[in-house]
Amino acid sequence: MEWLQIIITLVLFMLIIVPLGKYLYKIANFHKTLGDKFFNKIDNFIYKVCKINKDEEMNWKEYVISIIAVNAVMVFLGYIILRTQNLNILNPNKVGGMEQSLSFNTIISFMTNTNLQDYSGESGLSHFSQMTVIIFMMFTSAATGYAAAIAFMRAITGSKKKLGNFFVDLVRIITRVLMPLALVVSIVLVTQGVPQTLSGTRTVTTIEGKMQDIALGPVASLESIKHLGTNGGGFFGANSSHPFENPTPISNLIEILSMMILPGALVYTFGLMLKNKKQAWAIFYAMATLFLIALPISYYAEKAGNPMLAQSGLNQLMGNMEGKEVRFGIEQSALFTTVTTAFTTGSVNNMHDSLTPLGGAVPLINMMLNVVFGGKGVGFMNMIMYAILTVFLCGLMVGRTPEFLSKKIEGKEIKLIALAIIIHPFLILMFSALALIVPQGGSGISNPGFHGLTQVLYQFTSSAANNGSGFEGLADNNIFWNTAAGIVMFYGRYLSMIILLAVASSLASKRTIPVSASTFRTDNAMFTITLVFIVLIIGALTFLPALALGPIAEHLTLWH
Repeated sequence: MEWLQIIITLVLFMLIIVPLGKYLYKIANFHKTLGDKFFNKIDNFIYKVCKINKDEEMNWKEYVISIIAVNAVMVFLGYIILRTQNLNILNPNKVGGMEQSLSFNTIISFMTNTNLQDYSGESGLSHFSQMTVIIFMMFTSAATGYAAAIAFMRAITGSKKKLGNFFVDLVRIITRVLMPLALVVSIVLVTQGVPQTLSGTRTVTTIEGKMQDIALGPVASLESIKHLGTNGGGFFGANSSHPFENPTPISNLIEILSMMILPGALVYTFGLMLKNKKQAWAIFYAMATLFLIALPISYYAEKAGNPMLAQSGLNQLMGNMEGKEVRFGIEQSALFTTVTTAFTTGSVNNMHDSLTPLGGAVPLINMMLNVVFGGKGVGFMNMIMYAILTVFLCGLMVGRTPEFLSKKIEGKEIKLIALAIIIHPFLILMFSALALIVPQGGSGISNPGFHGLTQVLYQFTSSAANNGSGFEGLADNNIFWNTAAGIVMFYGRYLSMIILLAVASSLASKRTIPVSASTFRTDNAMFTITLVFIVLIIGALTFLPALALGPIAEHLTLWH
């Protein structure tokens, strides 16, 4: 019965991704869809107002410059709104302007689809800021990631140097995918008791006769795009463990599926664009294998309980319930934890700082690998990067020229891929080391020893993977942590995206090699297994020393 909840969720996920993947394929390739008459009017109006030539296509450099330019403008405007929110309308709670370093961290966080929050939403933002900065950027950052992934697919599945038009892709993804889905999810969440209002905080009398302030606002609209866009930032500081953000098991199911369906469907879309569904399923099964390895570890680690709590006289028959909501229990907490870090959302329905050492290692490793489905386009692009590397390594072992998707893999692509792989651990490990040696970093660590190291490691891993979840035991709202995390989020988002678009463009310019009997197949079970092992081996070589000093050492100390 306990696993039945998890199995039902995964079955629903598999049923949804195929039709949704077909729909994303039609949107990406401008095929006819049911709502074209309605959406064309909206899109054409936006093109006219913004002076967008929808017939103009871009090469990879123009596409990248467009991404950076649009994101930079939104960062600038969003920063001004946060700093001056005390002057804005829709501020019933009279929230003051946000501090400089916190404004920098927040605006970078939401523009990079990270949504790491060093503030508490219900007290740190006005309703105007929640809607015009937070919710708005949840749409645009998710759409930016999707646009980059679609452009990446166009390049590696075709022979054109042009990747499409970023502005057109951005508009179509928002109007035809994210907004309709967000509307449906918002309505469902409202039926479950999630507030959607512009009124301010209300003071009520509790059943104990005491006075309590209850924060209200546009919660449902934020929650929907927060999960659909794999954003993760919460209206409330407690995120999806708060009963107003996630009140029932039904809302919990909806939020989990919302995180999963678009990244999962994107892989199927790739198969349709390639006209080879077997290739897409090979990539999908590699991602799913990594996910299904992580999920039972998370579940059983929490189900085993916490020996320290047991020594304190607390019954552990229900498992480690510290930091978890009774309405979700171990099953839905473990599933949510695994999903939110595998699909790079960052939303939480339990306190990750209260997880057992191995339970906390699961989300940490998901983010370190950064290929287990991932967020909007990120996980897919990273997995293709590892697929190319797998082909290259296998080619070296058998003395065969490496090919992927009928394109020859040469030194230029491998150098770029090596650079993209190095960036992720460099940002995590170097900034973690910096935080441990400077006084400003060490002062934020609330737990000594192994757990304190894990807190620091988790913070920068979450930032580099653009996840946004945190251990929350870290006192991170100061100039050092706000600035350092902001830098890691920025480079973690854009450097790998730029490099992989360059790789895709390089492959697109190459001559297609006909498939022959000697061609190394990349659409079968053998390739999937090899790909999984390559990901795990590189991840272990890169991060195992840090994990050994953090969660692994803490686990050994706790149980022995």
